[in-house]
Amino acid sequence: MVERNPWLTFVCYLILAVGAAIVCVPLYLSFVAGSLDYVRLQQAPFPLLPGDNFWANITEAWQKADFSRLYLNSLIVTLGIVAGKILISLMAAFAITYFRFPFRMTMFWLIFISMMLPIEARIIPTYEAIADVGGPLRDLFAATGLTGLIHTVTGYRLEMAMNWNLINSYPGLILPLIASASATFLFRQFFMTVPDELLEAAKLDNAGPVRFFFDILLPLSRSNVAALAVILFIGNWNQYLWPMLFTTTPDMRTVILGLRSLVPGPDQPPAWNLSMAAAFFVMLPPALVVIFLQRAMTRGVVDGDK
Repeated sequence: MVERNPWLTFVCYLILAVGAAIVCVPLYLSFVAGSLDYVRLQQAPFPLLPGDNFWANITEAWQKADFSRLYLNSLIVTLGIVAGKILISLMAAFAITYFRFPFRMTMFWLIFISMMLPIEARIIPTYEAIADVGGPLRDLFAATGLTGLIHTVTGYRLEMAMNWNLINSYPGLILPLIASASATFLFRQFFMTVPDELLEAAKLDNAGPVRFFFDILLPLSRSNVAALAVILFIGNWNQYLWPMLFTTTPDMRTVILGLRSLVPGPDQPPAWNLSMAAAFFVMLPPALVVIFLQRAMTRGVVDGDK
């Protein structure tokens, strides 16, 4: 029962206004800083009204950091990670929920426990795996003697062919991040709420696992997929650590690294107006995704649309 009380309504609006101010005031001050020229930005006190240099600052920041290439990189990497995470999580949750194989729950708990593994503990092993993709196969062939046998018979040096490096490549930026324990757990919990009668009806209709997955489970999961896609898009668009580790050339950087390059250093003039203006077109794609998928995201998070 919802109680209609004027004081309670006032308190609710007051809390909402304070929350909105906490979110919007820093954004407004960033917009003001991004619309000023270099001289007015250094004035004290800080101007509270926007200037008329916003578009000039955006143009200069765009050209200075070459955001055309960085935007393309970020779109490819972010969409690849989102699609990969959702696809792998759906398949893993489907296997754990509907297939009976040995150590099924052990697999699930191993996936679940991996959520507790801090990202700092995975940095060095992940970098080594990307910098030397063929290393495990090369060690296996060397341990079993296949490397020497192939070299003796054919003269072909197998260990040289397995020196694969994914640094400065899209697979190197995408593959380390496409496994998600939390997404697998989310889909597994949702699949467990699907009535068993649907599975029995699919069996009576001679539908195999693939048809049951695509014709029944996937349409039922569209709200969860949409909600997860929005969250993953925002998180991976703003990803900073992995692009910084796996890229060494400017043409493979992402927009967040480009924005970082606009932050003034200790020996540079404090041109914060450029970095503040650039922050607005960097955060534009996540903002558009939230605006256009807000309803689907809310439905997926709140009621699941079962």
